[in-house]
Amino acid sequence: SQLLNANTTSTQPYWLVNEKSLGTFNFTDQTLVGKPENDPPVVANFKFNIGGSDFTFSRSLVYKYEDAVKGEIYRPLEVAPAVMVNIEEPVYVFSSSAPKAIKVNLKSAIANAKGSAKLIAPTGWKISPADFSFELKNPGDEISATFSVTPPSGNISSAVDTLNAVVAMNSNSYNRGVKTIAYDHIHAITIFPFAKSELVTVPLKFTGKNIGYVKGAGDLVPEMLQQIGYKISMLSNDEIASGNLQQYDAIITGIRLYNTDERIKNLNEKLLEYVKNGGTLVTQYNTTADLITEKMGPYPFKLSRDRVTDENATVNFIDPKIPLLNTPNKITAKDFDGWIQERGLYFLTAVDSNYQKVFTMNDPNEKPLDGSLIVAKYGKGKYVYTGLSFFRELPAGVPGAYRLFVNLISKNEN
Repeated sequence: SQLLNANTTSTQPYWLVNEKSLGTFNFTDQTLVGKPENDPPVVANFKFNIGGSDFTFSRSLVYKYEDAVKGEIYRPLEVAPAVMVNIEEPVYVFSSSAPKAIKVNLKSAIANAKGSAKLIAPTGWKISPADFSFELKNPGDEISATFSVTPPSGNISSAVDTLNAVVAMNSNSYNRGVKTIAYDHIHAITIFPFAKSELVTVPLKFTGKNIGYVKGAGDLVPEMLQQIGYKISMLSNDEIASGNLQQYDAIITGIRLYNTDERIKNLNEKLLEYVKNGGTLVTQYNTTADLITEKMGPYPFKLSRDRVTDENATVNFIDPKIPLLNTPNKITAKDFDGWIQERGLYFLTAVDSNYQKVFTMNDPNEKPLDGSLIVAKYGKGKYVYTGLSFFRELPAGVPGAYRLFVNLISKNEN
């Protein structure tokens, strides 16, 4: 058998011990390549003597329990850092110099953990208090602390910085959080990610902040818009059918709404009536498969499987002078810097001439595509359809994506 001691390393998966780079996990021991999981931290060796012969076999230490529905469940032994620290959100977006309250959770894996926690940000950021003293009596005890974090003084500019959390205890420092990944179809695994978040500053101008949001397949866009000051109301089907939609400065449909909600086929006319009466409706991407209705906008268009997967693909402005690109925020090519994973997906084709196309873009050695974003006046209002991947860019804290999305949901009057 083996005993754990204070120097035993945590059971962090070997491919996550070091910071990963784009598309690559970094580790130095190449003999680990191909291993689906770490070697067990504790192995029990069983020795038997049968008929004068010695036999030995080994088993890793696991915890077994029974679930009334799932039956026997096994969990491997997990070795955690002495104290784990989690920052509440992965991204914090600042559109002004006003401070934000940032919550940090501390969890002990040992008895009588006593120390201090602090947040560390780049030069110019202000954090109060400077540190937080804690004492956790039992393993598994938790405590939360709230820090006030203020951006650098002066004019806000588009930038992405990193906020780190560190715990000091007994001359040691700890900078890992804890997260459990548990799904029925795979073994549960606990990881210990670096305790950090992104601090995003982005200059924004607004024209109206009362937004209605229609949930689709699920995305984090509402939460990210709340971070920059919007009031978000999640709209039920009944509210779309009979509510006062004109109270909203804009209505946004979540990703794949027209693939997932059977009632939208009948409710879409209500949304278009809202536009006709002066509202702004922004429809985020849908897929060609299982499309409930092709009539999404006030004028015809069709979905295609066209996409641009290169997140650095050049974006060309068809007419840089259109209001959508100039009010309330002036959009330039720099606003497409730092995008992640892709530009967009399921772009439009066969677009009616009442729509204005905004961008062209393409992957290397492929034809330019012009169906990523369209806009049309309809009655007194504005209809927008976009296949740009805002559902990825906003949670990732891409400054330019915020600036462009704010323009989409704003009234673009010259």
